[in-house]
Order: sequence, then C-alpha cells, then structure tokens
Amino acid sequence: MPQWFKSTIDPEDALLQDELKSTCVFPRHIGIIMDGNGRWAKQKGKSRIEGHIAGVDSVQDIVEACSQLGISALTLFTFSIENWRRPKPEISALMKLLIKVLKKETPQLCENNIRLEVIGDLNLVSSTVRKTLEETIEQTRNNHELTLTIALSYSGKWDITNACRTIAEQVANGTIAPEQIDENLFAANLSTASLPDPELLIRTSGEFRISNFMLWQIAYSEIFFTETYWPDFRRDKLYDALREYQNRERRFGQTSEQLKAETLRKQA
Repeated sequence: MPQWFKSTIDPEDALLQDELKSTCVFPRHIGIIMDGNGRWAKQKGKSRIEGHIAGVDSVQDIVEACSQLGISALTLFTFSIENWRRPKPEISALMKLLIKVLKKETPQLCENNIRLEVIGDLNLVSSTVRKTLEETIEQTRNNHELTLTIALSYSGKWDITNACRTIAEQVANGTIAPEQIDENLFAANLSTASLPDPELLIRTSGEFRISNFMLWQIAYSEIFFTETYWPDFRRDKLYDALREYQNRERRFGQTSEQLKAETLRKQA
C-alpha cells in the first residue's frame, strides 16, 4: 500500500485543484458510498478480499485529494449493518484489513492534521476493532484540517431509530417537552451531529440507490452516480464529481430567480 500523502503534489494535479478552487461553489462535506470492490476483483480473476485491498488505495488517494482541496469533512460508507449477512470469512478479512490500515496510517493522519471519527453500531464489532478505532480517534482528536468519518456497522435507519429513542428518553425524564422537538433537535441527536450535512454524495459501481446511508442527512445532497468501481475511483473521478456539483443549481425549494436576487443582495 502506498503512503497516504506524497511529499510533493504533481504540478498538473495542482493546476486541476486550482481550477476547482477558483469557484465559490464548493462542498464542505462529501459522503461516498464505496461500492464495487467485489465486482472489480471478479473481472480481474481475483478474490473479493483482493478487491477490498485495492479499494484501500482509492481511499488513500481520495483522502489526500480532499485534504489538499480544503474539504472539511469526508464520510466513507465502509461497512453497513446489512453487510453482517456476508460470508464470515470475508467479514473477518475485512476487519483485519481495517485494523491493519488504521495501525499503519494513524501517524500519517496525525502528520496531516486529519481527525478520525466513526459512526455506526459498534456493539456489533469485535473488541479488537473497537480498541483500534478508539486508539486512532484519541490520537487524532486534536486535528482539525479534515474530519474523516468511517461509517462502520452503520445504517441510516439505525441512526434515525437511535435518535428517536434518545429523544423519547429525554421526553420521558422531563429534559425536554414534546413541543420542543424540531428538525434541529432531531439532527443534534444523530451520530453526525458534529458535522454539516453532506452537500455531495457519490456512489460508485453503477448502482442507483442510497443503500440506507445517512437517510436524514442527505435530504438536500447533490448525488453523483458513476459506473466506476471503487478500486478505480481516484482523484480524477473525484474532480469530475466536483465539477458536476459546481454546475448544479442548489435551490432548496426556491426558484432560480429568487436565488439570483439573493446572490445580488449578498454581493451589494
């Protein structure tokens, strides 16, 4: 596996990044559904775990590119609650790979001011995985350049249900009244409470579904689908997604004319 961060940036890549940065339309938070490792491996006559290993190289490249671009948050859908239905040998290999990558790359995360967070039902993962995650989270907790969030044993329905349960307990013990429940309070009880909602959601491998990922948080996310399998998704594909994002009009229920008038008022 290559190092996450090169000592120098490629001049051509630097120009592409400057081009992207030249617009004010830039997402603070990107969510990615990393899909297609198994199919990539099958096409090449490799095992599924070899596909997951190849996918780590893409993670490294995308994390580095997001850090260089000034993206403040990147959330990667690494393993869903539904994925626990997969064959046990594959799950075991995936968890071992996660531990290996975290132990190897934590110094790089610290050196490049990247904080690691995790969301999901960690009661379902082994104590070894939890311990490794906790160690990396602790070592990177003071970093602030980029928040890299791993969605592990995660589902959007789990997240929403968990928030409902927490709010119900607060109502039951008198901490809050039912009439105080609104969108802001609900969002504050989700696992992503410390993050802005993702403005851009990327799904690889040619699938056109959300797969139970951040269902509340992506209500107004721009969605970019690509047929590229995750092991082949590198920074050039990320730049394509960002250009597409920059060319979209985010109206949030308003008309184009209202948005233009609002922009003019802000510029005045």
